[in-house]
Order: sequence, then structure tokens, then C-alpha cells
Amino acid sequence: MRRKIYDVLLDWKKTSDGKSAIMLDGARRVGKSYIAEEFARREYAAYLLIDFSTIKPKVKRYFNDYIGDLDKFFMYLFTEFHVNLPKGDSLVIFDEVQKFPRAREAIKHLVKDGRYHYLETGSLISINRNVRDIVIPSEERRVKMYPMDFEEFLWASGNEMAMPLIAKCFREKTPLGREMNDTLMDLFRQYLVVGGMPQAVAEFNSSHNLGRVDAVKRDILALYRADINKYGGALRHKVAAIFNAIPSQLSRHEKKFVLSDVESGAKMRDYESAFEWLKEAMTVNVAYAASEPNVGFNLNSNRTALKCYLADTGLLVSMAFDENAILAEDIHNRLLSERIEINEGMIAENAVAQMIRDAGHAPYFYVSSDRNDAQNRMEIDFLVDKPSLARRHNVSPVEVKSGRNYTFNSLRKYCAKFKNFLSTSYLIHDKDYAERDGVVFIPFYMTPFVVTG
Repeated sequence: MRRKIYDVLLDWKKTSDGKSAIMLDGARRVGKSYIAEEFARREYAAYLLIDFSTIKPKVKRYFNDYIGDLDKFFMYLFTEFHVNLPKGDSLVIFDEVQKFPRAREAIKHLVKDGRYHYLETGSLISINRNVRDIVIPSEERRVKMYPMDFEEFLWASGNEMAMPLIAKCFREKTPLGREMNDTLMDLFRQYLVVGGMPQAVAEFNSSHNLGRVDAVKRDILALYRADINKYGGALRHKVAAIFNAIPSQLSRHEKKFVLSDVESGAKMRDYESAFEWLKEAMTVNVAYAASEPNVGFNLNSNRTALKCYLADTGLLVSMAFDENAILAEDIHNRLLSERIEINEGMIAENAVAQMIRDAGHAPYFYVSSDRNDAQNRMEIDFLVDKPSLARRHNVSPVEVKSGRNYTFNSLRKYCAKFKNFLSTSYLIHDKDYAERDGVVFIPFYMTPFVVTG
């Protein structure tokens, strides 16, 4: 499958010229191993893939015994794998490197040696047990890999032209027309239901059987829960409680995570490390409240007020309707046909958070709970800061709506209160592009351009 991170790998190869290794860091099953081997096959004369989840103990001993004598190290390694890599145009892949941190530490010496290029893949690579007792190499460039975004989902089905058309209409501020918007929203609903996990996308494109797609997603969710139990350590019960509570928390009218629903009397300081664990595992996407909607949200964020989204919306759909797996295919079909609205309080907002993150921004939101002044009570789903700091007006408030009838009072209040910081105000819904009352209305599939422009 075509993935955008391939271009990142190409740029690394060109600019690094072997002077650094690259690490693909991502949640389980996002396609790291596939893209690493595809890159090696296409861009190098030869490659060696070492999968540390299946490697023999004697190969691990080579790293411990011979890393100080790289001539001997490579002789042993190549004899074991029956290869002979040409110098200067070969890639060595350390797959699932978190399984053997010593190999990650050896990157320092291997890069300095200069014979080959090195690409690592890993999940949970920053979890304590996976970095304990090693020196993380400064020669390692770490890049994050996420589930497939909407454009990659379209590419997987052979649709290369939809996103350029969407981008053109966004730039030119013109509607696509009712028929085209309906077509693109149908495709976007497919993306919501299937999600961006490559196995689920491949199953959907080959069988179009939503029951089978759901089974793939449930297997991935089971894998994530097993990882929490195996690697969560003393935090595992809190991590599991947060993870399992995500659908119910997002189904609330106000989607701020309420810890008292998880544990009576719980405080954020007691669960902060558990949220960090899930963030490091890249299975969730956390949005913090910005206490002031100004440039540099991280500098004025309220870390005790947060929303916790699942990293992949397709996984959220399967997780949210987990009560009866027999009904999974029927529920998926209802979502596709709009018999269940795409924003039952959570699905569309989760997707928007995912798209904002995929476009390179951490999601933030704004909330004010003033009990004395109704004009000051508001909640804005997302805040997006524009890349240019040349002017003060560079923060865009973003509201996510669905259904036939809705209001946007919070957006009006926000625009009036913070006009000095205001860039374009957006309302995301399932209708075509429009502008009125100082607000830009865009369909869901245009969301990435809110960030990138």
C-alpha cells in the first residue's frame, strides 16, 4: 500500500547519506514492517531484515560479543542469514527492535562504521522496560508512523484524484457540488467505519465484507489490551481502565475525560502516567485544554483537562459497539448508510482529532465553564494555530457538527471574545463548502487543509 511516510524515508536517505539511522515508531499493526521492507526492496541494491521478535539467541549474542569488532560481527551475521551486502548501497532493517534494545544501542557504532544504512521499526519503544540499561543513540532519527489517513485510504482503492480535487476546491473556496459531495461523504463514511489500519483496509478492499473487517479490528484491539497487560507494569490496571473507558467518555455531551467515572475520587495526578503510557504506545490521541487561545498552546495548556481519543477511528467503531459481535456487520452498514449518524457524540470528533494529528498538529480545545456569565460559557472542539507567526490573528476555532439541525453558539461567543487572536473560524459537517456569518463551513474530508492551508 502506498504510504506518505515513504517520502520521509526517501528524504532521510538523500540527506543523511548513512550518517544517521532512522526509526519508524508507531502503534502495533500500522504497517511499519511492510513499508520498511518495501523501501529496502525499491531503493537499495540489497537489504537484510532482522526480525527481533523471532531471532535466534545466537544472533543476539553477536551484538553482545562482536560489536567491538565489526568485521567479525558482519561475517557472523551474513553467514547466519546467507547474504553478502554490497557496501554503500545496502540497508539493514532492525524490525521490532524494542524486543532487543541492545541492537538499538549498537546503532551508534554501526552508523559510525559507515558500511550500510540502518532502518529500525518499533512499538512501545519508550516504555521503561524497553530502554532500561541502554544508551539511546544520538545517531537515530525517530519519526512517528500513524494509521492510514483518508488520502492513503483512497489510494488503497485506486482513487488518486479525489484529494487533489478536494484541495483545489478548498484553496479556491468553492463548493464541489451536491452530487460530488455526496460521493465523497460516502467514501469518508467508509473510512470512518473501516479505519486506517492496513490489515482492515486490505480486507475491505478484497472482500468488502464488513464482518471480516470488524474481526480484523477486534484482533488488533485484543493485541493492544494484551500489550497493556504485558508492558504496563504497575500502571497496567490504570492504563487498561482508561483505554476501555474511551468510548463511554467520548459519548458524553462534554467529552472531557472524567476520571471519577473510572475510579471514585480519582485525581489527574494519579493517572497522568497512565495517559502518558498510552500516548507513548501511540494507541490514543490526547487533546489538552488551552487556557488561553494564543500562539503556543503547549505553553498555556491545562494538563488536568483533556480529551482522550482512540488513534484510529475504525478501531473506535468496533470498540464502541462491542456488546454483541454478531451485530457488528449490521452496525457497520447502518453507519455507512447514515441510519446511525456519524457523530453519535464521538465518531466524527475522533476522526477530526485524528486528521489534525495526521496533518502534523497536536489537537487542543478550549472550554470555559463560567457559572455567572452565560456569554462566557463555551466549548470549542478544537483550536488550530496557523504555521505563520507574521500576524497575531492566527488561531482557528473548529467546531464539529452532524445531523440536520444544530447551532454553533459557542463558536459565536468565542469569535466575539477572542477576535484579536482570530483566524478563520471553521464548522465541520457533512455538507458542501459554504461561507456565512463569518464562518467557513466545510465537509469532513476537507479537515486536513484546515491545518495545512
